[in-house]
Amino acid sequence: GSLPKWVVNKSSQFLAPKAMKKMYKACLKYPEWKQKHDPHFKPWLFPEQSRLPALLLSELSLQHADSLENIDESSLAESKEDRGEGSDEDSLT
Repeated sequence: GSLPKWVVNKSSQFLAPKAMKKMYKACLKYPEWKQKHDPHFKPWLFPEQSRLPALLLSELSLQHADSLENIDESSLAESKEDRGEGSDEDSLT
């Protein structure tokens, strides 16, 4: 469903800054983490390192927004990660 605009506006005053602080904190730690975890693996710079199977352009098709309106997601389960209810131990307050 949809939420009232006032709920979205009020929650974004608290949730967006908290999310940005978490992302900033994670970004500061990334260079040290990357040095320990496969430092030369950078498929975003070197596509030949990609471990994903290649897609043929002939297998792709365009989808228009109006065709996406009737997607049934009622059978999908939502996990805690999807809802953003993970651990708060790394949060900055």
